[in-house]
Amino acid sequence: MGAKIWKLKPSDAGAARAIAERSALPPPLARVLALRGFATPEEIDVFLDPKLADLSEPYSLPDMEKAARRLWAAIDGGETITVFGDYDVDGVTSTALLTRVFAALGARVEPFIPDRLDEGYGLSLDALERCLEEHGSSVLVSVDCGSNSVESVERAKALGVDVIVTDHHEPEAETAAAFALINPKLGDVPMLENLSGVGVAFKLAHAMVKSGRAMKKSAAAAMDLRDYLDIVALGTVADIVPLVEENRVLVRHGLRQLGATRWSGLEALKKIARVKGEPDTYQLGFQLGPRINAAGRIGQPMQALRLLVTDDPNEARRLAKLLDDNNTERRRIERDMADAAFAEIDAYYDAEKHFGLVVAREGWHPGVVGIVASRVSRHYNRPAIIMGVEETGAARGSCRGIERYNLLDGLQACEASLAKFGGHKMAAGLEVKPGELNAFKRAFNAAVTESLSGVDLTPSLKIDSYVAAEEVDGEFMEQLKRLRPFGQDNPEPVWAMKGVRVSGSPRVVGGSHLKLSLVSNGRTFEAIAFNYPMKQLPAAEMEIAFSLKENVWRGAVSLQLQLLDVRAAE
Repeated sequence: MGAKIWKLKPSDAGAARAIAERSALPPPLARVLALRGFATPEEIDVFLDPKLADLSEPYSLPDMEKAARRLWAAIDGGETITVFGDYDVDGVTSTALLTRVFAALGARVEPFIPDRLDEGYGLSLDALERCLEEHGSSVLVSVDCGSNSVESVERAKALGVDVIVTDHHEPEAETAAAFALINPKLGDVPMLENLSGVGVAFKLAHAMVKSGRAMKKSAAAAMDLRDYLDIVALGTVADIVPLVEENRVLVRHGLRQLGATRWSGLEALKKIARVKGEPDTYQLGFQLGPRINAAGRIGQPMQALRLLVTDDPNEARRLAKLLDDNNTERRRIERDMADAAFAEIDAYYDAEKHFGLVVAREGWHPGVVGIVASRVSRHYNRPAIIMGVEETGAARGSCRGIERYNLLDGLQACEASLAKFGGHKMAAGLEVKPGELNAFKRAFNAAVTESLSGVDLTPSLKIDSYVAAEEVDGEFMEQLKRLRPFGQDNPEPVWAMKGVRVSGSPRVVGGSHLKLSLVSNGRTFEAIAFNYPMKQLPAAEMEIAFSLKENVWRGAVSLQLQLLDVRAAE
């Protein structure tokens, strides 16, 4: 907090006024909708009240009808179907969703998730071989992976296995020659390209129910897919896909479903994470999701999968505790690695010379390097790479970037030192050749410096709207909730208020957080500033930037301002 440039987002005042009149929204909220490109009454209605009836036909995705036919034939013929997932939250929830749906439709189904360290990402040959050896299925459905697994799919076909791929990753020039390849990026419905892996899996589940009902299958007639939307919401939010269009529909209704989930595993996970009632996207992304992820990072991902498919409350509690312990250990490892990384960088760091930050150590856990890279990148506002050095001398790790720079450009410039790399502008993975680490550090810093030297990298805080104290009340909060769920491409609005003073004595809570009462224009607000030193608080009148929250204490609900920045009044 502090030392940020405040930027009020420019908007069309006339458009905001028209939205306010049409939708009976407070003017600041109407301004937010105008900023986000909403104009017609129909667009605004669909956004504010997303309905499940607005979901598109599942058969609009490529190969969907073919996949549903083959799966029903497998169910009718008593064949075993394996659902092959991945070890992150999107992959685990996708696997759990289809395992549950197929079983409820009468299938013999086996779930499988590869081992992160031994078998690597996705539908690798090693993982496929072990999967088929364990389950001996004639039909394999991949979730959240498989589009580009050309060699593995050929191997499965040679063994007489029909592979149905459901995936959302970018297809390469040559895609897997699967029995069915369901990927919205290979289709012709642009709005579906934002779906997460679990979103695509849900589309397959929807197609199975529709086709089953057309065939008069009693199990399909009895199934209510709304029961599964909480699993879909968890994977969608954790995968940080845009929360617009169909993702918004799925997550809005999934959050509601999660408030009264019928699944023992999700109930146990909520309880151990101290999430009560209907959660929000923050709780999915930062409390429930990390516990699922921890199993894939430092534990066994099948533990997370078993949690989501068990119907035994005792088993669910045991597994939730196991995942919670994994997450505690993951946080300890992350803290130790981050402390070491910050200490190493601080020992040499010069903001005028060091633009591409690289830290590599022996023994650093490969499941945690990406999280530490994110922390380092945010702290210095520089592209950052964190790697573990292996016994061979090779270094493997993750990069995290900033808006002003494309990471792939930097890695391309260092190609001579790299065994492999891949990803996108803001996040990538890489492997440095043995003996090339120091050369890579120099080359990466040089490449980033060439692009960013002379660029103002002072962090900016984008303000959606100024609000007057009298506008911020319970009704404003209720209307603000209509813009939820917040997340990627639909961020929580940032408000600013002028003429604010501190009332009474602020106090420090939790070691470094500031709780305080603020007064503006005769209104008093309770506020919290995370990791904010008391000495930086302006003594006189100030401006504040904040997000608006509800604080629940002993059953009573009150408004709380979560301060994002504070500055002395101009």
